[in-house]
Amino acid sequence: MRTFQERRGLRIDGICGPQTWSSLVEAGYQLGDRLLYLTSPYLRGDDVAELQRRLNTLGFDAGRVDGIFGDDTQRALLEFQRNAGLTADAVCGPATLGVLGRIRARYDDPIPVAAVHERESLRHSPRTLEGRRIVIAQTGGLDALSDAVVRALAETGAQAIPLHHLDGSAQAQQANGVAADVFVGLGPADDGCSTAYYAAHRFESHGGRRLAECIQRQVPAVLRAPSVPPVGMALPVLRETKMPAVLCELGPPAAVVARGADLAGAFTTAMECWVRALDEV
Repeated sequence: MRTFQERRGLRIDGICGPQTWSSLVEAGYQLGDRLLYLTSPYLRGDDVAELQRRLNTLGFDAGRVDGIFGDDTQRALLEFQRNAGLTADAVCGPATLGVLGRIRARYDDPIPVAAVHERESLRHSPRTLEGRRIVIAQTGGLDALSDAVVRALAETGAQAIPLHHLDGSAQAQQANGVAADVFVGLGPADDGCSTAYYAAHRFESHGGRRLAECIQRQVPAVLRAPSVPPVGMALPVLRETKMPAVLCELGPPAAVVARGADLAGAFTTAMECWVRALDEV
């Protein structure tokens, strides 16, 4: 169980909870096992991720490879079907799979078009926090720190939006709903500071990884904790957000409370470093 959780980018606790069970179910689907199309709620599974990966590598932007058949995947599938001379019904069935199987990308490991679009969007964005819509979310117990970060970011001219919800999927939905430019989640930890960004199915959010690196260069020092490399994970809040997103877990609680103002400054500095370095994304 722990090996499976590690491989899927989940929390490694050896317990088959709701997230692990859902991931087990999704891992059971292979491309071709079922028809894939837009439904409510969205279809999820490794078959969807494989479809997204194939469309992306062929130049049809299905969005990030997250295994969720949403609007971006539907648009990319329709575009592929039209270009391939297929019935454009946005349903991935035997005929579409047959053509996908015969077409190969030009390179063995091409950069997914979704990753290219994310990089280009970030590179052409302003090198300042002013006007950026930044969601600061926390899952409970870090209200004071969240409010301090929001205030510090507001002083830079950013539009900082606080979210207080225990559920990561609900946080992602709210962040998507306000069309946030970037998402920073805060969570408690017993000790130290670790930061995660979205990575799964051979895809990673480059913007999220860069932001996680910037946070790990600034925040641990305030807690007098060692800086550790950020990790790619597929937690719901990282998987379901449509913008660069990170989840930073830090502690101990007493140190977070005592150094709240300094931590808020460190997060703001990390964000400023991130926007200045977007040419390197």
